[in-house]
Amino acid sequence: MIIVPVKEGESIDRALKKLKRKFEKTGVVKELRERQKFTKPSVKKRDSVQRAVYIQKLQQAEQAM
Repeated sequence: MIIVPVKEGESIDRALKKLKRKFEKTGVVKELRERQKFTKPSVKKRDSVQRAVYIQKLQQAEQAM
């Protein structure tokens, strides 16, 4: 359970912003979206390999400059 301490005189908007940040850091929303549908392990592996190749190309392009 995520708890957001609210200081006296602090606005609700600020507290909501803190709550959203904590949710993003914990990855709750991301995990919920992943669990909505099943993805085969081979597809997950393929995606991770493609992502790694893309990042490596970006790093090589950055070093070439």
